[in-house]
Amino acid sequence: MERGLMWLPLLALFIGLAWAGWNEYQKVEAYRIWAQGFDRTKYDIYAVLGEKGDCLTWGKPTRKGPVNQQTFSLKEVQSLQLLVNQQPLAVDSVPENLKAQKIALEFVFPSPKNSVQIPFTEVAIAVEWTKYLQQQWQKWQEGTVN
Repeated sequence: MERGLMWLPLLALFIGLAWAGWNEYQKVEAYRIWAQGFDRTKYDIYAVLGEKGDCLTWGKPTRKGPVNQQTFSLKEVQSLQLLVNQQPLAVDSVPENLKAQKIALEFVFPSPKNSVQIPFTEVAIAVEWTKYLQQQWQKWQEGTVN
């Protein structure tokens, strides 16, 4: 009987891991369905982000689909930048093995809205999105995109 009781914590751990895996699978499936309506998307544990034309939509992933969704147009953005540990980072000079506690893409709006920060888990993905969105934003500012 003592051996059976020793295995009980391992069984509980296995059940907990199985539940966590199922929960994450449900989030990814809800994201997959949500992402079908966008041209470009990203998913991580902090946020989902979708781009369709000049509009960006982002929210927090859940098993039922993204919640707290916000949508805004790149045409409304005054500036955008990558923040690493609350400090602006130039995307052209990112160190190879940069470790960061907090990574976010910040969109600054003219007054009433102030700014929006979309969190990322990895610096490399945030840099890629920042470069892409800066190019798109520049095109919208110049009026070269129809």
